[in-house]
Amino acid sequence: MKPRHIGSDAAPTGLRVAGVAPGGTIRSRAPLRLGFGGGGTDLSPFCDLHGGAVLNCTIDRYAYCYVSSRDDMKLVLDARDRGVVEAHAFGTPIDSSGGLRLHRGIYNRFLQDGFLSRSRGVTIVTTTDALAGSGLGTSSALVIAICEAMREYAEAPIGLYELAHLAFEIERRQLRLAGGKQDQYSAAFGGVNFIEFLEKDRVIVNPLRVHRNFLLELESSLVICFTGLSRESDTIIQAQISRLNSNDEDVIAAMMALKEAAFEMKAALLAGDLFTFGEMMNRSWRFKKSTATTISNDRVERLLNVGLEAGAYACKVSGAGGGGFLMFMSEPESKSAVMRALNAAGGEATPVRLTGDGVEVWTRP
Repeated sequence: MKPRHIGSDAAPTGLRVAGVAPGGTIRSRAPLRLGFGGGGTDLSPFCDLHGGAVLNCTIDRYAYCYVSSRDDMKLVLDARDRGVVEAHAFGTPIDSSGGLRLHRGIYNRFLQDGFLSRSRGVTIVTTTDALAGSGLGTSSALVIAICEAMREYAEAPIGLYELAHLAFEIERRQLRLAGGKQDQYSAAFGGVNFIEFLEKDRVIVNPLRVHRNFLLELESSLVICFTGLSRESDTIIQAQISRLNSNDEDVIAAMMALKEAAFEMKAALLAGDLFTFGEMMNRSWRFKKSTATTISNDRVERLLNVGLEAGAYACKVSGAGGGGFLMFMSEPESKSAVMRALNAAGGEATPVRLTGDGVEVWTRP
């Protein structure tokens, strides 16, 4: 199944393929994302009080899930890329405080909601194209992929907004993992989206109709670079939430500036003004760093400077910060020089493709 890349004429949307053959393995994949602007404004309590806004786009990296039925009343959870396999009795809730917490939490929720009443056991296998903690929304994309495969397996009537909200509830409320809301909605819907986060859990996903030429130029300008550091985002996010809860004027002002920058980046992208888009990316990075002291570090700053000196005109950390992936923009003619310099400095730099599809599900007979 070929991914539909950004630039095709169809609207960005999640794709669901009906007609699952009895006994077949259900497969799903959900895309990872790059956050261009507004990251952090999707955190509570900021978005509940002031409203948040994020501009992001899905990329050609995925989280995958494969679900097959069993008849031995067992639950088998297999995180293939981590080399972790668990076996549990099927039909009763399991402890989700340790082990494969995401897998366990999703199973518990589907069991609790009555969607697994006709099952006699299930095997859930997962893998991802990037580590958790990479800053590409991997964990939330994985939750979306598992939930979508389980939805198809259980024939549960769940739409894309409901799917994204379900993933958010499992991660943030059920498992109490710190973070915002943008990753779940990005993985579910796919494409270039301007997403608004309002009070009472209201979310509006605005797919942007960006001219094909502008998106091709943006894609040709982008470089992503893995720092070699996979980090736990919880510490950074908890520090931001703590400052928000204490009404820290500096962090609230920085968040308001990040939100305003997201609106300006949206306008610049729709107009094809990528240099203004890049300027706002740089400005957003400066605001982002002021929200928590651990967002940047010596390695991150060194690689960012290497990229800029090699010809990039904009850069930022993708995700919460502290490591993971960095994102650069340069003239397409300079992109190879930027990647060479970053790789020589110890990074892992590659080009990236922007994609238009959200979560997908299909069946292997």
